[in-house]
Amino acid sequence: MPRNLTVGHLLRQLQALDPNLPIRLAINPDFPFAHYLGAEVVVRDGKAFIADDGQEDYLPVAVSDALTWI
Repeated sequence: MPRNLTVGHLLRQLQALDPNLPIRLAINPDFPFAHYLGAEVVVRDGKAFIADDGQEDYLPVAVSDALTWI
């Protein structure tokens, strides 16, 4: 996975998924959490930004394992 993910790369990954599937942002501090994504994409200075929209809960262990965070 490239460090600088592009819109095209993200779209290719998401196209195979159910469009009604909820999406969360995984954050890895000392205790990994799942965060809601903001509803708007802001483009500034040649980059697209999606804000987090609050914390949902601890990230499931299976997700942390898949991301090799443990």
